[in-house]
Formats: sequence, C-alpha cells, structure tokens
Amino acid sequence: MEHAAELSSLHALARAHGVDTEFDTFGGGRAEASPDTLVAVLAALGVDARTPERIEVALREVADDPWRRVLPPVVVHRQGRSGELLVHVAHGDPVSVRIELESGGVIELPQADAWVPPRMVDGREVGRATFLLPEGLPLGWHRLRADGPSAGTHTPLAVVPDRLELPAAIADHPRWGLMVQLYSVRSQESWGLGDLRDLADLAWLTGTEGADFLLINPLHAAEPVPPLTPSPYLPTSRRFINSLYLRVEDVHEAGYLSAADRALVEWAAEPALALDGDDGPIDRDAVWAAKRQALEVLFAVPRTPARALAFAEFRRREGQGLEDFALWCALVEREGPGPWPEDLRDPQAPGARRARTELADRIAFHSWLQWLCDQQLGDAQRAAREAGMAVGVMHDLAVGVHPDGADAWALGGVLAGAASVGAPPDMYNQQGQDWSQPPWHPAELARAAYRPYRELLRTVFRHAGAVRIDHIMGLFRLWWIPRGQAPGTGTYVRYDPEAMLGILLLEAHRAGAVVIGEDLGVVEPGVRELLADRGVLGTSVLWFEQDGDGRPLPPQDYRRLALSTVTTHDLPPTAGYLAEEHVALRDRLGLLTEPVPVVRARARAERERMLAALREQGLVGPDPTEREVVEALHRYVLRTPSVLVGVSLADAVGERRAQNQPGTDTEYPNWKVPLADGAGRLVPLEQLAGHPRFRSLVAALRAG
Repeated sequence: MEHAAELSSLHALARAHGVDTEFDTFGGGRAEASPDTLVAVLAALGVDARTPERIEVALREVADDPWRRVLPPVVVHRQGRSGELLVHVAHGDPVSVRIELESGGVIELPQADAWVPPRMVDGREVGRATFLLPEGLPLGWHRLRADGPSAGTHTPLAVVPDRLELPAAIADHPRWGLMVQLYSVRSQESWGLGDLRDLADLAWLTGTEGADFLLINPLHAAEPVPPLTPSPYLPTSRRFINSLYLRVEDVHEAGYLSAADRALVEWAAEPALALDGDDGPIDRDAVWAAKRQALEVLFAVPRTPARALAFAEFRRREGQGLEDFALWCALVEREGPGPWPEDLRDPQAPGARRARTELADRIAFHSWLQWLCDQQLGDAQRAAREAGMAVGVMHDLAVGVHPDGADAWALGGVLAGAASVGAPPDMYNQQGQDWSQPPWHPAELARAAYRPYRELLRTVFRHAGAVRIDHIMGLFRLWWIPRGQAPGTGTYVRYDPEAMLGILLLEAHRAGAVVIGEDLGVVEPGVRELLADRGVLGTSVLWFEQDGDGRPLPPQDYRRLALSTVTTHDLPPTAGYLAEEHVALRDRLGLLTEPVPVVRARARAERERMLAALREQGLVGPDPTEREVVEALHRYVLRTPSVLVGVSLADAVGERRAQNQPGTDTEYPNWKVPLADGAGRLVPLEQLAGHPRFRSLVAALRAG
C-alpha cells in the first residue's frame, strides 16, 4: 500500500471481517500484519482486497450485508439474560416476530421503541426494527419467525446456558482418572491395537480402583484405505469415528457366521493377533487390512429384522452428513486419495451424485461401520458408569481436520481451504507452526447456522461424560496462514465466541457432560477468565505451572476449575522426563537449538526445583527412588483444589518413551508406541491390574 489512507481502508476492511491487523508477539511486543498477509487472508475469506477500488466496494458490501437479510442466519442467546433482535424490512412496513419453541408453544416478541434511520441497500430503502428477547426462555434450539408485507422468513434461535454447572458428583472434591492413548493399550484379543472393547475393560478395571474418568486420544475417522495417518490430531473427519478401533468379535453378526465365513475371519485375525506381542511401532495399516477383511465378511451376514431397522434408523438420524462421509470413503476406495476429477469436487458434483447409486453398497458398508462404532462406544461409556465412574469416558476433540479428508471435501465453503491453521512464532518454534488444517470460515459457518459445528458436537458428546477441547482458544481466534506461505506470515482471524462457546455449552448441557479446554501456551488476556465464568475447566500441567520466580506453583494456588496433570502427551512420561530423556531424544533427532550441556543443565535445575517443592510438602525424603518421585508428583497435584486430576497410564507402569515428539514426522514413531514398562517390556491389559507400579500408584492416589 502506497498511501496511509489506502492502508487505513485495508485495515478497516480486515477488522470488519474479524482479521487482526496487529497482535502480541511471544517476546512481549506488538507486531503488525503486513498488507500482503491481510490481502491473502481476506482472499481466503472470499473478499477481494487487491486494489483500493476493490477495498472500497468490499467495505460497502460488509456494511450493507446485515441489512439485506430480514433475520440473522442464526441467533444465539444466553438464558437468563435479555437481548435484542434486529429485523430488516422495507422501510415503513410493519413486522411481527415470534418464537416457536422446540417443545411446542409460541412466544410473541415485543418491539422496542428504538428508531434507526433507514439505509439505501441495492436501490431500496431498508428499515430496522428492534425486538426484545426475554430472560426466561428455555434452553434449546427454537425458531424465530418474522411476518409482514416484506417479511415471511425464519431462522434458528439457540438459547444457551449462561454457565455450565459441574455435576454434583465431581463438584465437592478432586476426582482422579487415567489419561490413555487407547491404541497403545493392547490386550491379547485386540488385533494389534487397543480397541473399543479394551476401552470398556480398562474403564471397568480403573473404575473399580477408584478412577472417575478415562481421558482418551481423539477417536476421529482416519482414511478408509492405507496408508493411515498415525496422528489422532489430523483426522479425515472429526464428526465420525475411526473404524480401526472396532472389536470384530463384538459385532453381533459374528455369532451367526457359517463355518466357512468363520474360517475367513479367523484367517484374517491370525496375523493381526500376533501383533499384540510385537514391541515395535504399532502398524495401523496391517491392523486395518486384517479388520477390514473380517468386517467385510460380517457385513455380508444377513441382519435380523430388529438389527436392520436399528441400522436404518441410525442412517436416518445421522442424515446427509453420514451419507456424504460414507460416499467419500467409497470414492477413496475407487479413485484413490486424489486429486479427483472436477465432477467429484464435492458431494453435489455430477460425478458424486452418480456415485451415490453406483457405490450404494460401499456407502452402506461405511455407514454400517459407523453404526458399529456408535454401539461399541456406548458400551464403553456404560461400562465406565457401571464401574462407579462419576464422569466415565472423556473424549478429546481435535482442533481441525486433514486438508484432503472427508470433512474438507463434504463441508465445502464452511471450511476455508485457501488457508491453514497454525501458531505464530514463539520461543519453542521460532518460525511458527503450520498444522495444515483448513479453519472454519466464520461467516460461512454462521450462514449455515453452525449446523456442521453442532452436528460434530452432538456426535462427540453422545457417549461422553466429558470432552476435552484441544486448543480451545480456537473458539475465539485462530492463526490463519495463507496456503503456500510461511507460518510466520499469518495473522489471527476471530470467531464469534458467544456463538462458538454458547453452542458448545448447550450441547454439553444436553449430554450432561463436562467441558475441559486445553488452554496451554499463549492465551489472549481475559479468555481463561471468561471460560471459567462460563463453567469450562482449564488445563494445568505441573511442569508448566510456576510462580513469578520460576518455582513450581504451590498446590493451593492452582485453579479449581481445571483438569490438572503431571504430564501431557507432548512430553515424555514422567520417569523419562526425570531422567532427561527428552533432552537426549531431541539431541539425537537434531531438534536442539542450544548446546546440549546448556539444555541438560536447565532440565536438571527444573528437576531440582521440583524435588525441593516435594520436600517442602513432605512428600519425599532426602534420596527418593524414581517410583517415589513419580507418586509424590501425583500426590502433589492431588493437593490442588482442581476438580479433576489426570494420571497418565504410561506413568502408572513406568514407561519412559514419549508418544509424540513435537517437531518431528517420520524421524520418530509418533503415535505408534505400544504401552511398556521402564525396561521396555510390553504391558498388556490383562497384566495391568497386577502390575506392581500400577498397584503402588493407585494406592497413593486413593490415599491422597
């Protein structure tokens, strides 16, 4: 931009579309987004800002846009508060507005005496009427209807909780639970990868030991054919489930196989079952090849009339979203991973419409897999609650999806494909991070009345006692990187937190679930306080919680509304962290930017400060063993007022290897490490209850 006036107009346009023109840097200063970045991010939002003339046109468009609609595309209103509804009609025309309640009944809205000058829009004079939303509306998805000579339309009204109250079962005192990478916890019957039956069995085992929740990695859908992406945080769809986690033998039709079909299933299972004893990286491709072959056999078994009706009802309930996901899976099988021809570019393209008929059987198969996943997830949550867990299964919602996955294909303009989500430069990643995931398009998501978002939430909450939201700051703003540019050249794009957070709380309330926000790292001022006011728990990790002098934060100073833990999946298990294996690993992989002695000295100083804090609390003696330190760290966290305390299952068996090493891809077996003890011996699920380290840590937790 050559002139200050042009730059000012560009900044005004960016702000009108929720694009930050400046932001805080990790060093404590302020940085300004370059004009090129703003133009590119606006382009990803569908706004042309390449010339001053186009900027002026776009500014008029964004100002006129609300006046073109009688009602907003969706209204989100907090229960217990009054609000205003702006209605636009031809100037001088009368209009009335009513609420049609979800449960039946109608509420007529009063009009406020609030005159606003009319506005010329597209050659016609448009007036604005203001209606009042009352405080006492019931929670739920209702419908606003406007009627008049130039009206006659409706829009969704979401009445959302002002605050999500904690269930009474966990509000009084801390509840502990396990944090588990489910794929790593294998039994003798799990075909080489921890599955949903293992989840149910683990929930029962730990629930009877006093645990109240089981936090698991995201179970979102992966590719339908190899190679499968190992990371559970880069799924093809967040709404649907990874069929890899199915227990084949738990499928009802497995009990009604012919002798020949049973032999086929057993033949498929034989090499996969052998993987349960393999201490090498978990081979998802081999596991899925075996399971898919067996599931194809089971799919061909005739279902009973009751099962057939239940399956049909599941497809009807899940609607177009399921059909589109299953179509994408079928197309990947036929066409490969892409790129596809233009007539398959989205679910409504001509070739995709034809494929619905051509691939009807494969669409039914992938829909059936989702039905089975839904059943087995429900069984796992029931097992958890029947074992006495106050919360049960805690699911994890990833921040985004694969750019070439099912959601990116099916959701069209609701995802901004010309940008990807990431993080700005910080002290750990001085070039910034690009997570390669297309972000929600804020305006298009609102125009869709947030339907894809709420359908996603309903699926995730369906069999959950709690949901952890990865990078919950994304409900407020996300770091957008224009495709093809470096991560540091991005800027923040803002969302409507009243809508994003309100809809989340409404769906959680309906499910009776707790919400935990992963709010680690750089958090915009005021966000943590706002989340706490709305009843959303934060996340506290022992190693990151420090006072102003860099010492471990005393237990009494932790947040009450938090899930507090000793470690996280992006750190080594505690035994490995204490032994500085994270330093050795990063050195071996060439990830250190400082000399090894400097990094190692810093790690030792951190450990000594932590040991001093444990001694101050009377939790360890002068020369504690590794096991005693690990248990003392968990007892330290149990002394905090945090309502939930998470314990890594890896810590409970003495595992030392990290599940994920940030900054690596193929250099380290991320998300492929089977559960083992400190000596590298595999710990199958059958041995967990009697494992000495597990028994000792559970005893410490129960005593605490």
